[in-house]
Amino acid sequence: MHPFRELLEDCPVIAAVKNEEGLQQSLLSDSGIIFILHGDLCGIGEIVRRVHEAGKTAMVHTDLVNGLSGKDTCAVDYLRVETGADGIISTKPSMVRHAGEIGMYSVLRVFLLDSMAYENISRQCLQARPDCIEVLPGLMPKVIRRIVEQEQVPVIAGGLVSDKEDIMNALQAGAVSVSTTKAGLWFV
Repeated sequence: MHPFRELLEDCPVIAAVKNEEGLQQSLLSDSGIIFILHGDLCGIGEIVRRVHEAGKTAMVHTDLVNGLSGKDTCAVDYLRVETGADGIISTKPSMVRHAGEIGMYSVLRVFLLDSMAYENISRQCLQARPDCIEVLPGLMPKVIRRIVEQEQVPVIAGGLVSDKEDIMNALQAGAVSVSTTKAGLWFV
């Protein structure tokens, strides 16, 4: 089994942090994986260091960190060499693919806005070769189930997850984990 899948299976709820307060709470949470959804080029190394000191896996969302959000894969190299981040999250297949090529964990974030977005998932997965897909919004058990059956990579449900019922529905639909910014759910 792929090491990242093992991490995901041990961590049904992923702490997704969008500010310093959330980061502090996530470091005390039961979640072994932290999705870092904030920061800038100058401070991301310190954030990753703190996550590692807490014994957790640091996944940086390159699209949301100021200074890393372009299409240049050098941003991924920077994260690997300068911060020691464990992996990345991105909507950009080229970034996700490069992360995998240099030995980082990779999450392809997909926004399912309509049937066209759904139909593009397979093409994006072939292009990006991610370790897993994060599907947003995470409140669509029927769609999550179809994606799990269709794709050969684990699925994380995220976005608009607001209570334990949302988490349970996504997991029962086949998602391996659920990411949420709701700190109260990190202890479920």
